[in-house]
Amino acid sequence: MATVNTDNSRAIARLPTKAISLEDRYDPPANFLEIDVVNPETHGFGNKRYTDYEIRMKTNLPVFRLKEASVRRRYSDFEWLRRELERDSKIVVPPLPGKAWQRQVPGFLRRDDGIFEDDFIEERRKGLEQFINKVAGHPLAQNERSLHVFLQETTIDFDKYIPGKVRNS
Repeated sequence: MATVNTDNSRAIARLPTKAISLEDRYDPPANFLEIDVVNPETHGFGNKRYTDYEIRMKTNLPVFRLKEASVRRRYSDFEWLRRELERDSKIVVPPLPGKAWQRQVPGFLRRDDGIFEDDFIEERRKGLEQFINKVAGHPLAQNERSLHVFLQETTIDFDKYIPGKVRNS
């Protein structure tokens, strides 16, 4: 039977590490961008109902004018952002969570609340959060005006919106 040398201590070379102070360990990271999709709210009655979501952003990236922002967005606003990014940026834009066509059947034909059920809203919220974090985490997307409008403007004025890039201030 062959013997195996188990003394690998000399074979594994480690890079020397610099001691990190407790203060440095708990300092904020050099660059960060945190985006949460929270607090879904359903508004309206009958076929005029819709759900919107609060988008909370915190960052220290110099490209963003505001370092903290909170806005409310509907699913259709996410669709607008995706279309704008596909048209103007050079990144592959991830898909949005599905439209759930089966859940949009009129209420009198359904036995549940369709797209306004809590489980569906929570699932969509998670998908929207994943989408916006993937998009906003891309360095090229961070320079797109559409992303800045989406994350920082209280309302999106589709008529006055002009596509383009954002410059560091």
